[in-house]
Amino acid sequence: MAIKTNGFVDGSLPEELMQILVTLASTWEDVNDPNYIQVKRLNGAMTNEVFQILWPNDKNDLNRKVLVRIYGEGVEVFFNRDDEIRTFENLSHHGQGPRLLGRFSDGRVEEFLHARTLTAEDLRDPEISSLIAGKMREFHGLDMPGTKTVILWNRLRRWLRKAKSLCSLADIKEYGLDTLDDEIQLLEKELTQDDQEIGFCHNDLQYGNIMMDEQTKLVTLIDYEYASYNPIAYDLANHFSEMAANYHTDQPHILDYTKYPDEEERRRFVVAYLNSSGDDICDSEVENLLQNAEKYSLANHIFWGLWGIISAYVNNIDFDYKEYARQRFQQYWLRKPQLLGPFAVPRDDCENGF
Repeated sequence: MAIKTNGFVDGSLPEELMQILVTLASTWEDVNDPNYIQVKRLNGAMTNEVFQILWPNDKNDLNRKVLVRIYGEGVEVFFNRDDEIRTFENLSHHGQGPRLLGRFSDGRVEEFLHARTLTAEDLRDPEISSLIAGKMREFHGLDMPGTKTVILWNRLRRWLRKAKSLCSLADIKEYGLDTLDDEIQLLEKELTQDDQEIGFCHNDLQYGNIMMDEQTKLVTLIDYEYASYNPIAYDLANHFSEMAANYHTDQPHILDYTKYPDEEERRRFVVAYLNSSGDDICDSEVENLLQNAEKYSLANHIFWGLWGIISAYVNNIDFDYKEYARQRFQQYWLRKPQLLGPFAVPRDDCENGF
């Protein structure tokens, strides 16, 4: 069966997916021709390929839409797809994110959310930032099935083993992978606290994974590939670190750490986060979470540095993963002495390559 996309036959989407789309559209009375679809690739994704699928109807200004994710090659090293789908479905039952409309061997079809995907600049807007903080607090409080223990450290060790197995000896030395076992052990020891709050964390809260309805100001978090239980301070650290990124430039892999939020911005976010629960908060709570989030940024740099190294070998998306990893590791070694003080022992060769 030929599927028409913008008047021509599109061979870039698998036939299995096409069948799902036509079957889905056949249930909608306002779609004239379920076989006539328009395909638009969405930019900014670095793990999957994302497409918007549209069916024109009688009114030219209205369209039926769904979102299609084609899974990136080799990304099963990062997470289990079946686990991710279960997370997706459970979050949907909690009223979070889009509904799952269909699955095929290389991806899935999701409900299209009629909301605006945020931009890098939006994260600096105090009003929007406060809304994100409240949504993050809500997300962290979800009761999700499965183990509710921290997986961060085991995931880092597993990714490090995978990165070493893929890299040449030269790359292992260049990116300092031979030192990271000790670094992960050090971070786990220094950052883990008996009273730290554990929540269901998104773990990838960059601007492209946040949507907002302009009229209702309702914020929705999407893309849960990396979601798991972790210290909430780690999730805040990840969000702060993402403010250095803009994935919609000519060089999306370049990070600008002059845009990392200053203490006033981070404090404002932490206060909004804690206040959103409706409980009374004290200055010590704010200071503790603020400091812990900064320290967990170190684990976050290793996390995404390893992700970048592995992705360079397994993913064919047009993104300079190795340079992205280099910047992440560079920030780790730069910030470690500032954040861990006497516990920071610089690498002997930390100036080599960084």
